[in-house]
Amino acid sequence: MSLYRTLGPGGVEMMHFYKFQASGNDFLVVEEAHIPTDVSLDLLAERMCDRRYGAGADGLLVLRMAQPTDESDVQMRVFNPDGSEAEISGNGIRCAAAYVYHLGRWTEPEVRIATKAGVKRLRHLGERGKTRYFEVEMGRPRLASDEIPMTLEPPLPRVVKHPLRVGEEVFYITACSMGNPHCSLLMRDLDRIDFTDVGARIENHAIFPERTNVEFVKVLGRKRLMVLFWERGVGETLSSGSGACAATVAAVLNGRVDRQVKVLTRAGELSVHWRDDGVVVLVGPVELIYRGEWLTDIS
Repeated sequence: MSLYRTLGPGGVEMMHFYKFQASGNDFLVVEEAHIPTDVSLDLLAERMCDRRYGAGADGLLVLRMAQPTDESDVQMRVFNPDGSEAEISGNGIRCAAAYVYHLGRWTEPEVRIATKAGVKRLRHLGERGKTRYFEVEMGRPRLASDEIPMTLEPPLPRVVKHPLRVGEEVFYITACSMGNPHCSLLMRDLDRIDFTDVGARIENHAIFPERTNVEFVKVLGRKRLMVLFWERGVGETLSSGSGACAATVAAVLNGRVDRQVKVLTRAGELSVHWRDDGVVVLVGPVELIYRGEWLTDIS
């Protein structure tokens, strides 16, 4: 019996999990080795992330400590509440890092975490109370339409101020991939749009064959943005790390902000820097909320 699996009432196996939140994005974290092999990860994510009948979260992170021969120190898979698997989460990856530091599984100042969007390097900036701070190198955004991907003919080297019809309305979008697809709308007034309705329709628009995340962006100045988030496979969220990065890239491409900004979300601020070498760097907090036990019998 694993240290992280115990027997509950009636001899049913219980699996330990941890819940973290990063800028209002909450994630459940489990290690792959502690999940019974007959459990479907997509179904596990659906059940655990359900806010009424489960633990409730914006996503499930399944971690595996890497082998010495690997190019990373930790491997992370991200599952959405609908059971779909995401390539990366900018807030989730900070939760994964906080997990390995909290449990003493990693003590070096930097940690490399492998995702479906590649290996990302994180630097532990320190602690303040129960909050840890991490800097994440999110990589270079992909700007070409066929790399986002989008079904545009002919393909475009950049998708900036591109008209997109959604029902009876036309929105001008700027899109990129931060390892996962993003569509940003620069708005004058965030209060005058039903962003949950528009976000859901853009997420599932035919122009995005793999669906997309959607950001509604208001420029507050050369160094400050306000953003509302609609996440693919999740819905409305208080924050999004990769979304904050994509919103910054979009605002820079439209000439509205400098390359280093503060992104105001409904859960606080994130710092984003699109460096001159093309790499986008994200800085933000993460906190442990609680540790729990889950009945692994989800049939």
